[in-house]
Amino acid sequence: MRGVGVLRALGCGAVGVAVLAGCEGSPSSAGPTTTVRNLDEIEIFNPCRGALSDEVLRGAGLDPATRRITTDPPTGISSWRVCSWQPLDDRYGSGRRSIAVFSTSHTLDEGREKDSLTVLRDTTVNGRPGFVARENSDPDSCYVSFEAEQGMFEVQTAWLSTEGARVGDACEMAQQYAAALEPHLPK
Repeated sequence: MRGVGVLRALGCGAVGVAVLAGCEGSPSSAGPTTTVRNLDEIEIFNPCRGALSDEVLRGAGLDPATRRITTDPPTGISSWRVCSWQPLDDRYGSGRRSIAVFSTSHTLDEGREKDSLTVLRDTTVNGRPGFVARENSDPDSCYVSFEAEQGMFEVQTAWLSTEGARVGDACEMAQQYAAALEPHLPK
């Protein structure tokens, strides 16, 4: 995975240090009430330690033997867990690339607010609302983010080299991998 992906995971994780507050109306209250999400208490799905089986990864077109852990603290709660794999075949495109699964307690709204991100379009992943985006500093990768009760999941396709042929669009590939992996990720 490129260094930018690591920086994205670490930078996004820093957003979670503060508590996110939103307002909800209540028919019995005189004004809005505050709902607090403490990111330090949300236990998120871990794609790095066997929750995505080798069979599931192969079925999605990823080579389990190429797993690379970016962010996966061995103990405790974490607002990000990120692993990547290289494609097993050329079903969605070809060229040197990696596919990462970002599991986070951050929400789609938080993702949309990130200044260094350009949201290209809204999308759905097997019925889950989401969006397609690029990091402004990394035109060689694309993210598909979609909602989950824990916050959201992101699937990234990143070109690993400028050498050799690059066949396919990184955003389309991310969308296809996201659709293949989504049934195996918690709602």
